[in-house]
Amino acid sequence: MHAIKTRLKIFLIIFFSLIIIATFSFMFIEKKSLLDSAYFVIITMATVGYGDIHPVTQWGKIFTIIFVIMGVGTFLGVIANLTEIMLAKREIESRMEKLNMVIGVFFSEVGMGLMDRFSRYDPEFDTIRPELLITAQWTDKDFNTAGKNAHKHNYGVDIAKVDLENLKKFLFERRGFLVRLLENPVLMEHQSFTDLLRAAFHLTEELAYRNDFTDLPKPDGDHLAVDIKRVFHLIVSEWLDYMRYLKRNYPFLFSLAMRTNPFDDKASVVIKGA
Repeated sequence: MHAIKTRLKIFLIIFFSLIIIATFSFMFIEKKSLLDSAYFVIITMATVGYGDIHPVTQWGKIFTIIFVIMGVGTFLGVIANLTEIMLAKREIESRMEKLNMVIGVFFSEVGMGLMDRFSRYDPEFDTIRPELLITAQWTDKDFNTAGKNAHKHNYGVDIAKVDLENLKKFLFERRGFLVRLLENPVLMEHQSFTDLLRAAFHLTEELAYRNDFTDLPKPDGDHLAVDIKRVFHLIVSEWLDYMRYLKRNYPFLFSLAMRTNPFDDKASVVIKGA
């Protein structure tokens, strides 16, 4: 996409430069007005050629031959690159739609459960919790503010509060699902979500290799706490982006996501009131 845009910029520079140079050249050679010259240049470049204005001098005809060769090619180059950009944009939008479907499945199968657990492991999480109580009135500004505050939060993990056996079971049961997600080529275009998957899979592997969590040495407990903290930090950012996407595109899914917000202690899937 970047290469196509660069190519288009080059063609546009040549395109407008040719129009300006050709207009003033035609004025000088054929003694036409600025409007008539611009009119002739544009309809010639666009291959319309009504014939109401045409060169009558020998130099004017030579100029026109050269201009047609250069101008028509440049005009077609602009059209071709614009078309390619539109097609590429549609393809990107289609891939992003598929990607967000995959992200939605991740949060349903793994993400929501992890966020619910991790929020209970962080002794300071109540300081950031109010920032994550998303409502239907949220705007892009609210999402941006929440994202910045969530990024600044120092996600802590009190390893003594962590039920490592339960966390291991939860992740291990979904290990195959995480592997399949990592194998999905579409996800390679979303670096931050790929980083989250790798961090979650790494935590799964760390827990899988430990058969007993009783009397863990402090350095080992600290190591696992860092792994959990890494996943927690990444998953909150991705969740906020995904919630913004749902609000923009799928209000009915956004409604359910709000009513199952893992950070809202009062959240209820049951709709109450009038």
